[in-house]
Amino acid sequence: MAPQLPRVLAHRGLALHAPENTIAAFQAAVDVGAEYIETDVHATADGVAVLVHDPEIVVNGIARAVRDLTLDQLRQVDLGGGHRVPTLAGALVAFSGIRFNIDVKTELAAGPAAHAIRAELATDRVLVTSFDEGRRLRALDGLDGVVSSASSRLFTRALLGAKAGVPSLVRRSLAGVPVVQIPERHRNLRLVTAKTLQSLHRAGIEVHVWTVNDPRDMERLLRLGVDGLITDRVDLAVPLVRAWRTRLAESGR
Repeated sequence: MAPQLPRVLAHRGLALHAPENTIAAFQAAVDVGAEYIETDVHATADGVAVLVHDPEIVVNGIARAVRDLTLDQLRQVDLGGGHRVPTLAGALVAFSGIRFNIDVKTELAAGPAAHAIRAELATDRVLVTSFDEGRRLRALDGLDGVVSSASSRLFTRALLGAKAGVPSLVRRSLAGVPVVQIPERHRNLRLVTAKTLQSLHRAGIEVHVWTVNDPRDMERLLRLGVDGLITDRVDLAVPLVRAWRTRLAESGR
């Protein structure tokens, strides 16, 4: 969490000319200045953490569950243009100077993800998260000092405190969790408001909003006070945020 606020997280890389969650998409994001890559982790049948969003992948025209394929079988799958599903370990090695926001998608992926992070000595440059609280905790087991963002259950509790303007309730709900990553709205409920942000900030919590692709929305959310943008268009967000940082520095804020 060291780089300067606000943060820009490349949602599954930059997939303008390559499939999402591939080494090429990650490289494209880095090439335009991304400091953070957001990605998704599943596990293969032989227990390897791989970077793919959906639980199934098409093999020879047939949808197969990632968990039913070995790594060797998965590596035979062409995602288009010769691109392959990368392993988490391989991505951490390929982008050794980049921070990763890792969403653990299944119970089976928790252990392999933690193993890859430990093996590549990456505990100081990953943020591990999951919508499911049990899965989040299992992924963090043995990863001392790793940053994590709130599961859905923790955030729901904290939101009650934030809406009520009670920072102590927010702090208790998010003890040890310094980040929430949320959409601006969930169904008919607006999650990101000035009041909610103020309560979360008073409790020392960063707020990252996903998935923000329109520069007008990026500007609006930055003015509102969000701490991070999770975006498919990191090519648009990076220069916008750099200009925003410059304006803040010039204004003395």
